Amino acid sequence: MIHFFGNTDSKIFAVYTNNELNSETTSKLEWLFGGVNKIEEKEINQAFVGPRAAMITPWSTNAVEITQNMGISGIKRIEEFIFFNNKNSFDHMTNELYQKLDQNIFTVNIEPEDSIEITNINEYNKKEGLALSDDEIVYLEDLSKKINRNLTDSEVFGFSQVNSEHCRHKIFNGTFIINNIKKEKSLFQMIKQTTKLNKNSVVSAYKDNVAFIQGPKVQQFSPTLSEKPSIYKDSTFESVISIKAETHNFPTTVEPFSGAATGSGGEIRDRLAGGQGSIPLAGTAVYMTPYPRFNNSKFGFEERKWLYQKPIDILIKASNGASDFGNKFGQPLISGSLLTFEHKEGNKLLGFDKVIMLAGGIGYGKLEHSKKKN
Repeated sequence: MIHFFGNTDSKIFAVYTNNELNSETTSKLEWLFGGVNKIEEKEINQAFVGPRAAMITPWSTNAVEITQNMGISGIKRIEEFIFFNNKNSFDHMTNELYQKLDQNIFTVNIEPEDSIEITNINEYNKKEGLALSDDEIVYLEDLSKKINRNLTDSEVFGFSQVNSEHCRHKIFNGTFIINNIKKEKSLFQMIKQTTKLNKNSVVSAYKDNVAFIQGPKVQQFSPTLSEKPSIYKDSTFESVISIKAETHNFPTTVEPFSGAATGSGGEIRDRLAGGQGSIPLAGTAVYMTPYPRFNNSKFGFEERKWLYQKPIDILIKASNGASDFGNKFGQPLISGSLLTFEHKEGNKLLGFDKVIMLAGGIGYGKLEHSKKKN
């Protein structure tokens, strides 16, 4: 059941619950939404812009958790819908226009497609842009013969993702043969060699999705027990400082706000999960784009037809997205840098058309928690 709170000429909060709301819960929600009233109608016949039914927003996840902390149970989803006046623009990738708000706004009517047998893996690879190498295609063809059946579309697509450079670092970890001489170390081994030879204050590196270096002794004023109310005491522990960087380039190129937000969220996640758990403190972001052309300035180059989004929109939306996700975790984005580049060489115009977005951050944890257990 969906309940509506707010004003029909500005903003509506849609609350999806298992059951009816009693007066106490209604009062709590009205307070939570800034003093707006519950709308008794089950349907609002006006146009609103809101998130796609199939895409639960991070905002919704946080909002539902807040209601749980307020002692409200049975709420599945909460989303914001903004009144549409034919003038306000919106991102069609993450939002859609609802001609009315009713009990079906969160209903997803998508039937699974039939499984397709792939008879020609090479052609399917080209058609879907899976970027499979010749060796991988031969491997899949041999596998198909071994199990005596054709592979399905989901199997081939799944293999292309889990075995991709992004997940497996095949080039970084691959054997390099240069001028017919096999190199002793892979690129990744060479990168790790620096820490191996000069450990200095490194506690953990390349064992986790985050690195830890030695930190100071920390005096902490905290509860003696974490699972129930208890008295606060002073304690001292050896700390580690977490360091993390995460790139989210192509997602930020295609959908800047969400792409940069999840880039920032990814590095926060990895530091939270570092070792047996650690705390994020502060974030940073790096952006590299073509010239943004503020005030329609040309910088010697004419405006081009951008494949995805304009550089100026990428910078504004991505910056907002990275800050937004950090703020949801209480991690401020405190520093960063920007590099813009375009260069003409003969008839070629070069530039950072595939945007670079690098999210980084620091945090801290306990030395005894810096490494995972078996």
